Amino acid sequence: MKKPSSKIREEIIQLQAQLKLAETREAERIGRVALKAGLGEIEIEESELQVAFEEIAGRFRGKAGRATGKRDGGAMEEPTATTPKVAAGAAADGAGEV
Repeated sequence: MKKPSSKIREEIIQLQAQLKLAETREAERIGRVALKAGLGEIEIEESELQVAFEEIAGRFRGKAGRATGKRDGGAMEEPTATTPKVAAGAAADGAGEV
């Protein structure tokens, strides 16, 4: 038997609420770690910070290459002299650089 559309809509609403809670928990976790690493004290544009986080995520996912600054990763680009470096916390000593 197929589900009525009203039941499917209710499930979608419940799943969206669960997703929002999960994203909030993840954001709080990442935020706490970033603050412990000293990123709260650094003045940096959000786009530059996102690129740096994408590079870190790539290292942990085993990707070779640099972040593109695009949300979905996009095509791999050659690194340039303007690629920002993370200058706080564990990454400041240069260990684990790609």
